[in-house]
Amino acid sequence: MNRNPMLVLAGAGSLAASILHLACIAGGPDWYRALGAGEQMARMAARGHWYPTVLTLGIAAILGVWALYAWSGAGLIPRLPFLRLSLCAITGVYLLRALAFVPLQTFFPGNSAAFWYWSSGISLGLGLLHALGLRQAWSRL
Repeated sequence: MNRNPMLVLAGAGSLAASILHLACIAGGPDWYRALGAGEQMARMAARGHWYPTVLTLGIAAILGVWALYAWSGAGLIPRLPFLRLSLCAITGVYLLRALAFVPLQTFFPGNSAAFWYWSSGISLGLGLLHALGLRQAWSRL
Protein backbone atom coordinates (compact mmCIF):
# COMPACT_ATOMS: atom_id res chain seq x y z
CA MET A 1 0.00 0.00 0.00
CA ASN A 2 1.24 3.51 -0.79
CA ARG A 3 1.98 5.68 2.20
CA ASN A 4 1.13 9.36 2.07
CA PRO A 5 4.26 11.23 3.23
CA MET A 6 2.39 14.48 3.91
CA LEU A 7 -0.02 12.77 6.29
CA VAL A 8 2.83 10.79 7.88
CA LEU A 9 4.59 14.10 8.63
CA ALA A 10 1.35 15.73 9.76
CA GLY A 11 0.80 12.88 12.21
CA ALA A 12 4.36 13.15 13.48
CA GLY A 13 3.88 16.89 14.00
CA SER A 14 0.65 16.38 15.93
CA LEU A 15 2.30 13.71 18.07
CA ALA A 16 5.29 15.98 18.76
CA ALA A 17 2.92 18.76 19.82
CA SER A 18 1.08 16.31 22.07
CA ILE A 19 4.31 15.19 23.71
CA LEU A 20 5.39 18.81 24.18
CA HIS A 21 2.16 19.49 26.04
CA LEU A 22 2.77 16.49 28.29
CA ALA A 23 6.32 17.70 28.89
CA CYS A 24 4.88 21.05 29.92
CA ILE A 25 2.86 19.33 32.65
CA ALA A 26 5.90 17.36 33.82
CA GLY A 27 8.16 20.42 33.66
CA GLY A 28 5.84 22.54 35.74
CA PRO A 29 5.53 26.32 35.93
CA ASP A 30 8.86 27.06 34.25
CA TRP A 31 7.80 25.06 31.19
CA TYR A 32 4.46 26.85 31.02
CA ARG A 33 6.37 30.13 31.06
CA ALA A 34 9.03 29.00 28.57
CA LEU A 35 6.41 27.78 26.12
CA GLY A 36 4.48 31.04 26.40
CA ALA A 37 1.32 29.80 28.10
CA GLY A 38 1.24 32.88 30.28
CA GLU A 39 2.04 33.83 33.81
CA GLN A 40 -1.44 33.03 35.09
CA MET A 41 -1.16 29.40 33.90
CA ALA A 42 2.33 29.16 35.39
CA ARG A 43 1.14 30.49 38.74
CA MET A 44 -1.80 28.10 38.82
CA ALA A 45 0.55 25.21 38.04
CA ALA A 46 2.89 26.36 40.82
CA ARG A 47 -0.02 26.33 43.27
CA GLY A 48 -0.99 22.83 42.17
CA HIS A 49 -4.29 24.00 40.73
CA TRP A 50 -6.04 21.39 38.58
CA TYR A 51 -6.86 23.68 35.65
CA PRO A 52 -3.48 23.85 33.83
CA THR A 53 -3.00 20.10 34.07
CA VAL A 54 -6.52 19.20 32.91
CA LEU A 55 -6.49 21.72 30.06
CA THR A 56 -3.04 20.67 28.89
CA LEU A 57 -3.93 16.96 29.14
CA GLY A 58 -7.04 17.61 27.07
CA ILE A 59 -5.05 19.40 24.38
CA ALA A 60 -2.42 16.62 24.40
CA ALA A 61 -5.13 13.97 24.02
CA ILE A 62 -6.76 15.77 21.11
CA LEU A 63 -3.42 16.20 19.36
CA GLY A 64 -2.66 12.51 19.93
CA VAL A 65 -5.96 11.49 18.34
CA TRP A 66 -5.23 13.84 15.43
CA ALA A 67 -1.89 12.07 14.92
CA LEU A 68 -3.72 8.75 14.73
CA TYR A 69 -6.16 10.12 12.16
CA ALA A 70 -3.34 11.48 10.01
CA TRP A 71 -1.56 8.13 10.15
CA SER A 72 -4.78 6.32 9.34
CA GLY A 73 -5.21 8.55 6.29
CA ALA A 74 -1.59 7.87 5.38
CA GLY A 75 -2.20 4.14 5.48
CA LEU A 76 0.12 3.47 8.42
CA ILE A 77 -2.58 2.19 10.75
CA PRO A 78 -6.03 0.70 10.11
CA ARG A 79 -8.81 2.94 8.89
CA LEU A 80 -10.46 4.94 11.66
CA PRO A 81 -14.16 5.87 11.66
CA PHE A 82 -15.21 9.02 9.83
CA LEU A 83 -11.71 9.32 8.39
CA ARG A 84 -12.42 11.73 5.54
CA LEU A 85 -14.66 13.97 7.67
CA SER A 86 -12.20 13.94 10.57
CA LEU A 87 -9.23 14.82 8.39
CA CYS A 88 -11.19 17.69 6.84
CA ALA A 89 -12.12 18.97 10.31
CA ILE A 90 -8.56 18.62 11.64
CA THR A 91 -7.19 20.45 8.61
CA GLY A 92 -9.74 23.21 9.08
CA VAL A 93 -9.00 23.61 12.78
CA TYR A 94 -5.24 23.84 12.20
CA LEU A 95 -5.64 26.40 9.42
CA LEU A 96 -8.24 28.41 11.32
CA ARG A 97 -6.03 28.42 14.43
CA ALA A 98 -3.11 29.63 12.34
CA LEU A 99 -5.00 32.42 10.63
CA ALA A 100 -7.19 33.60 13.51
CA PHE A 101 -4.45 34.24 16.04
CA VAL A 102 -5.04 38.00 16.17
CA PRO A 103 -8.64 37.78 17.42
CA LEU A 104 -7.73 34.82 19.63
CA GLN A 105 -5.18 36.96 21.47
CA THR A 106 -7.97 38.98 23.07
CA PHE A 107 -9.24 35.82 24.81
CA PHE A 108 -5.78 34.82 26.09
CA PRO A 109 -4.00 38.07 26.97
CA GLY A 110 -1.39 36.37 29.17
CA ASN A 111 0.21 34.42 26.33
CA SER A 112 3.44 35.86 24.99
CA ALA A 113 3.89 37.23 21.48
CA ALA A 114 6.46 34.50 20.87
CA PHE A 115 3.81 31.91 21.78
CA TRP A 116 1.39 33.35 19.24
CA TYR A 117 3.95 33.52 16.42
CA TRP A 118 5.40 30.07 17.04
CA SER A 119 2.13 28.25 17.67
CA SER A 120 0.44 29.95 14.71
CA GLY A 121 3.35 29.09 12.43
CA ILE A 122 3.34 25.48 13.59
CA SER A 123 -0.45 25.30 13.16
CA LEU A 124 -0.12 26.70 9.64
CA GLY A 125 2.56 24.17 8.76
CA LEU A 126 0.56 21.26 10.13
CA GLY A 127 -2.61 22.53 8.47
CA LEU A 128 -0.86 22.73 5.11
CA LEU A 129 0.61 19.24 5.53
CA HIS A 130 -2.85 17.93 6.30
CA ALA A 131 -4.38 19.79 3.34
CA LEU A 132 -1.78 18.52 0.88
CA GLY A 133 -1.94 15.00 2.24
CA LEU A 134 -5.73 15.03 2.22
CA ARG A 135 -5.76 16.19 -1.39
CA GLN A 136 -3.38 13.41 -2.40
CA ALA A 137 -5.28 10.71 -0.51
CA TRP A 138 -8.83 11.92 -1.20
CA SER A 139 -9.77 9.25 -3.73
CA ARG A 140 -8.88 6.37 -1.45
CA LEU A 141 -10.34 7.75 1.78
